[in-house]
Amino acid sequence: MSSSTLSWVDRHRLASFILIAYGFTWTVQGALAWSGMEASWTHSLLIGFGGFGPPIGAAVVVWASGGSLRTWVSQMFKWRIGAKWWAIVFLLPLFILVMGVGLFVVAGGPIDLTSFESPFIYFFVIAWGTVLGGGQEDLGWRGFMLPVLQEKYSAFVSSMFIGIAWAGWHLPLFINPTTTHGGWPLSQQLLWIVSIFAGAILWTWMYNGTGGSVLAVAVFHAGINGMGLYHPADIPVLMPKGVPDPWLSLLSEVTGAIPLVIVAISLLVVYGPKKLANRDPPGKEAAGLPSRP
Repeated sequence: MSSSTLSWVDRHRLASFILIAYGFTWTVQGALAWSGMEASWTHSLLIGFGGFGPPIGAAVVVWASGGSLRTWVSQMFKWRIGAKWWAIVFLLPLFILVMGVGLFVVAGGPIDLTSFESPFIYFFVIAWGTVLGGGQEDLGWRGFMLPVLQEKYSAFVSSMFIGIAWAGWHLPLFINPTTTHGGWPLSQQLLWIVSIFAGAILWTWMYNGTGGSVLAVAVFHAGINGMGLYHPADIPVLMPKGVPDPWLSLLSEVTGAIPLVIVAISLLVVYGPKKLANRDPPGKEAAGLPSRP
């Protein structure tokens, strides 16, 4: 990069991050949607590769600003957060699943208790989700964008800004008919957006509460995404005789979003919107960014 470009990136850190994150992801995942490639392991790997837009954007900005890439990356290896937080990371997704299933059953949704996936698959889901299935994004959204925003805004407002950017960034998945997102009707897409904003609050709480552990956030992210495997309203239930039931699909999405919203609101009440934690949130130094002169 020329010195003028580096200077522009340093002066416009958030804008540069968004431009690079969107540019990389939309190029890779947009090309996949345009190519018409069928669903496969190769397709999944390429989708996951496209998900590296946020960390790539963050890395470029940290580097261009003369910051410490090592400090920024170290957030992904911050595992000393205490047993309490690791218990939350692994058990809260289960609690959210149980709450959602309970609401689904109470609302009259049918379930199939004979087709549970093996618990051992969960470990693969966690590993996959942390590296390629969502967690890879978090060095960007949480490890960079969040601490930069929190230098100026409250944790809640910062979460809302990230929710907007995070939701829009997923657009290529909605125009690709081979992805889960691509098959959703408008009602499910809107519910997904609600879940994104609720999730942004949960992820902020996790990041701030652990003192800036992107690893905890990424594993938690993978756990939340993976809970769908264990919902007893599986494909045969939602697609009786092979035909999708729009009402059951909508009910499944609604009862999946409600627990996230309930937990998010509870966290705001308990911890307050300013910090969403019992400690000061990490600032831009956590992302390896130097102060401007």
